[in-house]
Amino acid sequence: MMKLKELRNLGKDDILEMMGLQTKTSTTAWLAGTLGTFGVGLLVGAGLGLLLAPKPGRELREDLRDRFRRVPSDADDAVAGMSGRESSPNASKPY
Repeated sequence: MMKLKELRNLGKDDILEMMGLQTKTSTTAWLAGTLGTFGVGLLVGAGLGLLLAPKPGRELREDLRDRFRRVPSDADDAVAGMSGRESSPNASKPY
């Protein structure tokens, strides 16, 4: 038989276990954990990719900077290509 002092020290999970039940995790908690794990993996992968890149850091940073500057025009070109028209003079230039 349990004493009152022992009951006060029991947590929710302990009480549910004594009754043969368990807590149910919510979908939101599961999704947050999954997305958090994915985000950490994404950051680790990107970091390893930068560390193992075959270019020196200065060249790699310049290439990344150039690519990020081209993103808006590349997006415009892609949209124009889907609609069948050219949006800018850069649309016909090869990369």
